[in-house]
Order: sequence, then C-alpha cells, then structure tokens
Amino acid sequence: MLSSVFIRRPIFASVISIVTLIMGAIAYTALPQARYPNIAPPTIQVSAVFPGASASTIGETVATPLEQEINGVDGMLYMSSVSASDGSCVITVSFEVGTDLDTANVLVQNKVASAIPKLPEEVQRQGVLTKKQSTDIILYASIVAEKGGEYDALFLNNYAEAQLRDELTRVSGVGDIKTFGVGRYSMRIWLDPETIRSLGMTTNEVVTAIRAQNAEVAAGRIGASPAPAGQVFDYTVTTTGRLNTASEFEEIVLRTGKDGTLVKLRDVARIELGSESYNLASSLNGSPAATLAIYQLPGANAIDVADGCMETLERLSKSFPDGVDYKIVYDGTLIIRTSLAELQTTLLITIGLVILTVFVFLQNFRATLIPAVTIPVSLIGTFAVMLALGFSLNLLTLFGLVLAVGIVVDDAIVVVENVTRILDEEKLPPREAALKAMKEVSGPVIATTIVLLAVFVPAAFIGGITGSLLKQFALTISIATVFSSINALTLSPALAGVLLRPTSDRKNIVFRGFDAFLARVTSVYAATVKGLIAIWPLTVIAFLALVVGAGWMFTKLPTGFVPQEDEGYCVMNIQLPDAASAERTQRVLDRVAASAEEVGGVAEVLAIRGYSLLSGAASANAATIVVVFDPWSARTTEALGQTSIVRQLNGIGAGIQEGAVVAFPVPSLPGLGASAGLSLEVQDRAGLGFDLLQGAVDQYVFAANAQSGIGRAFSTFSANVPQVFVDIDRDKVLSRG
Repeated sequence: MLSSVFIRRPIFASVISIVTLIMGAIAYTALPQARYPNIAPPTIQVSAVFPGASASTIGETVATPLEQEINGVDGMLYMSSVSASDGSCVITVSFEVGTDLDTANVLVQNKVASAIPKLPEEVQRQGVLTKKQSTDIILYASIVAEKGGEYDALFLNNYAEAQLRDELTRVSGVGDIKTFGVGRYSMRIWLDPETIRSLGMTTNEVVTAIRAQNAEVAAGRIGASPAPAGQVFDYTVTTTGRLNTASEFEEIVLRTGKDGTLVKLRDVARIELGSESYNLASSLNGSPAATLAIYQLPGANAIDVADGCMETLERLSKSFPDGVDYKIVYDGTLIIRTSLAELQTTLLITIGLVILTVFVFLQNFRATLIPAVTIPVSLIGTFAVMLALGFSLNLLTLFGLVLAVGIVVDDAIVVVENVTRILDEEKLPPREAALKAMKEVSGPVIATTIVLLAVFVPAAFIGGITGSLLKQFALTISIATVFSSINALTLSPALAGVLLRPTSDRKNIVFRGFDAFLARVTSVYAATVKGLIAIWPLTVIAFLALVVGAGWMFTKLPTGFVPQEDEGYCVMNIQLPDAASAERTQRVLDRVAASAEEVGGVAEVLAIRGYSLLSGAASANAATIVVVFDPWSARTTEALGQTSIVRQLNGIGAGIQEGAVVAFPVPSLPGLGASAGLSLEVQDRAGLGFDLLQGAVDQYVFAANAQSGIGRAFSTFSANVPQVFVDIDRDKVLSRG
C-alpha cells in the first residue's frame, strides 16, 4: 500500500510537499496574468496603400489580387478586407484557435509575395506589409502640450513617432503601435497651374525633377586602389543628398533654356513644411494631442507589457521639451489587476472559511492542521502544472481554484475522520490507526478522484471558442483534484500518524452549544424527511413540478456568451453623411466631445478625427471618441455605472442632427469584435454590385431595428459616396505629349 510508505516516513512526505510548494511558488511568479484565456482566433494583417485611389479601385486592383492568393492558406478560417477612400487596404486573415502565429505569418507572407507582381506599380513602390495582429489595446497614451505653447499637433505627432514609438515597440510583449495624430513631417509643394501651363510643363516633369535631385547617391572615393604610384590620401566623397528645408527644395532645377535660363521649383510652386496627411487628428479633453494605441502580442503578460510601457514613457518623459508631457488615458490592465486581486482575496477568504468550518465541526486543533496544510499544497502545486501547460493566471483559472478548495478539503477530511474514528473506537496507536484507516479509504479516495475527473476533463476537449474558454477552467480543477488525491494518499496519513490523538471528552461551552444546536437541526431534518416519506406520492409530484418549473424558467432566461461588465470605458462612433469634409467632422466631434466631458462619471475624453474604430478604416467623415470613466471606487451608484453613462452619451448623440453618433460598450471578451453585441457580415455572393449590396444592408438594418430584443443596429458600410468623375480624352492627351 502506497500510504504505508509515507506513514512510516513522514519526513519523506513532508519533503515532497515542500518541493511541490517551492515549484508552485516559483511558477506562480512566472505565470502570465490576463483577464481571460487567449480565446480569440489568431489573426494576420496584410496592409497596402494606393495613394489617391478610390475605395472601389483599391478593392478591385489591390484587395482582390491579394485575397485570391491568400485564400486557402493552411489553417485559415476566414478573411475580411477593408478598402477605404484614403487609399488604404487592410486584409485580416483569421486562423483556427491554437494556430502558431509565426508559422501563419510566414505562410501568408509567401502568398502575398506571389501576388505582388499583380499589384499596381505605385502599390509595389509603397510596399505590402504582413504582420501578426493583436486586437487587444493595452494602453492609450497621449502626448500633450501646454495650451498656447510653441508646440502644435504636428510637432507632437512627429515627436511621438521619432522619439517614443521605437522605444515602446522594443518593450517585450508589444505587438503593434498605432499613432493617431496629424501626420509625419512632409514637404508640401503647391503648384501654380497657370504658370505650369504657360511654360508648357506637366506635373510629371516636376515630379521627375524632384525625384532626381532629392535622392541619396553614392559619390565614390578619390585615391582608392588601383591608383597611380605615389598616391598619398584616400578620400570618401560626400555630396548633398536628400533635401531638408523648403529653401533647398526651392532651388530644384526643373528646366534649362537654350540661353542658360533656369526654371526652378520656386518659380512654379509654393513650398512649405507641413504634414504628409491631414486625414487624422486627435485631442485629449479638448487639447491637441498625439495618441499612441499600444497593442499587446497574443499570449503576452498584459500586466508586464503595461508596466514596461509606462516605465519607458516615464523614463523618456525626462527628456521631453518644456511644455510637453504624456498622459496614460486608458490602462487596460486596471480591470485585470482589480479582478485578479478581488478573486485572489476571495480565494484566501474561501480557504480561511473552509478551515474554520473544519475546525468547528471536528473541534480538534490537531485534526484541523491537516486540511490546513494539504489545501495550500494542492493549490500551490497546481500552479506548476499550469505553467507547464502554458496556462495563464486569469479569472477562469482562479475561479477554478476557488471551486477546487471545496473539493481538495474533502479528501483530507475523509482521512482525518477515519483515523480519528479508529483512534476513539479501537484505541490503536496513531501510526497503526493511520495504516488501518488508509486500507479502508484509499479505494474510495481514488474512486472519487476518477469520478471528478470524468466530470471536468471532457470539457477540455470541446472545440471552438467555447472549448478554449472552458479548457483552462476545467483542467485547473482537475489538476488540483489530482494533487488533492495524491496528498490524501501521502501527506494526510503521514500527518495523521504524527499529529492525531484520541478525542477528548471534555469540551468547552462553545463546542457544547454548537453540538446541541446541530443535534436539534439534525432532529428537525430527520422528522421532515420522515414526514415526506409518509406522503411520498405528494413528495414525488412536488419534485416533478419543481423540475418542470425549473426547466420552463431555464428556457425563459436571456442567453448570452458572457455577461457584459463595466470595462471602465466605452467608445462613441461618429459618422457624418458621405463625402462630408474633415472640417465638418471636426466641428461635430468637438461638440460631442465637449458634451461627453460634462457627463457624470467621465474622467477623460479622447477624440480621434478621421478614423472609425468600428470599420477599422480612415475616412474624412468618420470619428471615434474613447470615453474613459472614473475609477470603479468612485462610481458606486447605479447612475454612475457603465449602462447609465452609455445611455447618457447616446442621448447626446441623438441630439446631433449632422450625423449618426452611437455610444457602445466594448466587449468583455477581448479580441471578439470592436463592440459588445453581435456583428454580422453581409456578402454579395452573386456579384450584383455595391449598389444592390448597400440596399440589402439597409433593409437588414431596418429589419433588425424593428426587433424588440435589439437595442440598436447600424452599419458603417457605404457604397454611395459622392465622387467626381473625370472623363479623360486619352487621344488628345497623348497627341499633346
């Protein structure tokens, strides 16, 4: 019998338990911390840019060739693409849960490489980027300047790009960083059409001259071997390469006349230093800002990533120019830290209550010590196996440990009670009593463990997102149960043989009172059971009615994947009519942001013009507002809860006549969409065109809004954007050169 080895060698059992505790404690510090297991399908993002092209042109010339090549890559579930009017194309390829992202990235890159020759020349020149994508924004950090200071939004954005982005990208666990700001520094050249026409020039001639004279060249060396005999020096030749200032660009020569006259760029254009693009702009609480959205890599420790980014920002802020500072607008790990801390506290309280309950019923301090020791050994030892299996310390694994406390204590109690019974009834020495007790209960302990494993282990084999969500929960309980069974066969009998003594007949007044109360409750219960047995037909009918009633109520309960929780922030999407200018969008954005700042419970309002978080595309008529709430401790009333704040924000949106403004909470499960609720994709499988697709989408949205169970349905798809069509007479253009 296995237990006899440890009963006769209690120090051996103690050493094994101590080693288990040490391994578990080390593993606990190494376990990544997250809110939930990584359940979202891994994704690879392919992005390209076609400057000046319309969304339909990008869809036909860029997205379609890429999708045709990428389609069918190993492990792919589905893919979607967004072609925007700003010239961008983003294709998101989703893979099966559990797919290795590095392998998937290589496979997609190979497919993209075969599609590049089919893309327009300008797209090839800009490049096609393939990278691993994470949908988890761990931090929003804004770079702000003092109002009325010397630094504008353009400076802030470029400072963030040049001084912060690279440093933050090197933080372990950071997957991507998106900068929401005015744009990068660029030399803007405004051509005078009349002057160009009078000189008989074309824009291509100007562009060619700029490219030729604004380039880095290898000027060579003087005196390099082979050289004439007696060459003393070897010089590297340098020359002016890329131009940096507006005055240097003004001196670019466009044309040389026969008489030696020069036509320079300043003669036909106005040159100024500005932004590469003015499509995007961001502000924090009404002040211009450059905002960094920091994404974590899948599987990275969210808390370590956030701490690393904040330490980096704090270090870099010491060298910021005077009047420039940073602010963490939103920290996505706050809810993780708070949730894990509360659950860890709950776990400790549960262990304490279980030990107290055992003490009250056993009424023996020595007997209580055994489950008090075996519970931590089982739970802490579980951490070592969790680390080996690649689990994280999340709400589900900790919840599994909370439930496991009640399971792991049972095995220890079975051993302790049986040893105590033999000590009292048969008057055997403690070691002999432990040996005899284990002969009786070893089989039942193993059997109960197998039964519990049969309940939880199958849940780990459920497929899809549900299976990924339940896997760590089920296996954590199973691991703790196995450790509990091992302890019940090793440590518990060893301690029982050392610690337990026959029960004393002398009890204090508290225990005597508790025993009397328990006896009364037991007698009442016995009388109740006896009465129900006497009228067993009615008892059976009442039981069946209870079962039927419970089943009926079960069908009436609202269903959902996970409950929506207060995430500490929400998002507002602003959509103006098609072809609305950036100036119109900015005016509406300023009004909505100013009103949102006045809502109770709102701490920060981050406004981003030119980008829709819902569609993931940049557009002049779109904007996004990230509304960050006060800490949960400061929002204890229902009026300051997430539901109330979102309702008030939607009330503000309802008063905006210039466009559609929608406030929505973010999903509680990261990686499953941009908003809480249900997301659907309408496909044009027959190839009927964008106009008919737009009509189908509008009909679907109208029908959805007519449903009583749907709060609000909307779509960001628009196929009727007004455009200016230029009909070019190709023959005349070519005939005139």
